[in-house]
Amino acid sequence: MDGTGVKAKEAADSTKVVGLVIGALLVALAVLMAVPVLAEVVAQSGDWEAFLFSSVITGFVGGALMLANQTDNRDLTHRATFLVTSLGWLSVAAFSGLPFVFSQVDMNYTDAFFEAMSGVTTTGATVMTGLDRVPPGLLLWRSLLQWIGGIGIIVTAVAILPFLRVGGMQLFRTESTDKTEKVLPRPGQIAVAIGEVYLLLTLLCALAYIVGGMTPFDAMNHAMTTVATAGFSTHDASFGYFDNPFIHWTAVIFMISGAVPLALYVQTLRGVGETLWDDPQVRGFISLLVGVSIVMALWLAARGDYGFFEALTLTAFNVTSIVTTTGFASTDYTLWGPFAIMAFFILMFIGGCTGSTSGGMKIFRLQILAILFRTQVRQTLYPHVAQTIRYGERTVSREIVFSVALFVFVYLASMLVVALALAAFGLDLVTALSSAVTAIANVGPGLGHQVGPAGNFAGLPDGPKLIMAFAMLLGRLELLTVLVMFSKDYWAR
Repeated sequence: MDGTGVKAKEAADSTKVVGLVIGALLVALAVLMAVPVLAEVVAQSGDWEAFLFSSVITGFVGGALMLANQTDNRDLTHRATFLVTSLGWLSVAAFSGLPFVFSQVDMNYTDAFFEAMSGVTTTGATVMTGLDRVPPGLLLWRSLLQWIGGIGIIVTAVAILPFLRVGGMQLFRTESTDKTEKVLPRPGQIAVAIGEVYLLLTLLCALAYIVGGMTPFDAMNHAMTTVATAGFSTHDASFGYFDNPFIHWTAVIFMISGAVPLALYVQTLRGVGETLWDDPQVRGFISLLVGVSIVMALWLAARGDYGFFEALTLTAFNVTSIVTTTGFASTDYTLWGPFAIMAFFILMFIGGCTGSTSGGMKIFRLQILAILFRTQVRQTLYPHVAQTIRYGERTVSREIVFSVALFVFVYLASMLVVALALAAFGLDLVTALSSAVTAIANVGPGLGHQVGPAGNFAGLPDGPKLIMAFAMLLGRLELLTVLVMFSKDYWAR
């Protein structure tokens, strides 16, 4: 077989592996649909058939893909990894929407796809109203989508994105291999250890919520969406439904716990490698949350609207929710005035740490740009002195700096393009711009009366909903993972 024939066979095998992986994901999704079936049977709400029917369809398609793509060579090429990552997330969202279509809620597929994409990408934007009357199985399904999406994001961020060298993520390739694998020698063991930490945090969060007065059902659902920094609630009022500071502060603690690198928990617990507080991301992230929360609390207290502790509870909860891209709301903070609206708009861009469940631009990229600015200032003052860019204990190469700068440019440009596309459907400036930002940053609520923390996205036309669903996937997979497939070079032989 000549070189062309070998390449053709490798391409065919790689395509089969993509189909095999997606099929396996759909089969696993079909099995997961059995959980809300049990919830519906126990609650006797009569919506179990929707999940059973959806499970059969999803399992059939997934099984057919697996049978049709059997191959002995299961190695993914570099290009195929982009494809399986994007199509995997897209396929899971597409089939996760089926229970919404077949349930008593009776959504059209556009709304169902939007809700499912918001779930698996842990965005938290919703088109559902009347959540207090929705069957329990569907509420549980929304929470499960966000919970599995959270752990899926961590796996993608730790195992795939550094390999794809996306947006400076290669900076963490050494961290996620050399250091962590000294703790656990095999990647599979690392994934299991991270999963155990993720499950433990969720159980602790649920227990704390129960202690605070939540029902077990509310506690379980909110624990899954808190640790996943995702934002779906079982009530239209979100955390405003729970008039309890203990519950709000519990949420703050566990939103932060989900927004720091979960691999660092494993290292910290085992006493090997970099601990949580040693990581420059974690220090910068927590310092930002504390500083902004206190400043805004002082500002609210000075206005005379609240006492300081009440103001601090409100600001800590809502600032943490937006920065971690969780998207819970305990009050309509857009009523606090222009200063608060602008502050929250800026916070929507930031995000948590890499290797966590958070979306957004990520703290480490902003830190790299700040270090680059400082280095450039020194280079201007001392042109004959070689300047080295260091991030913590690591030296940052020019390739990584370029990658981060390119990512930030594409990130902001994508938001403007999406906002322009939304405005073409007649959305006003605030709604279009904040919807674009919240979708790509995977935050959840936007700004304004319609899509702000007191509203939702149900009133948008179908076109903007589909655009936002694509933007959620784009932001969740760090932009370039998806955008690279729209280039002619990607599809060239």
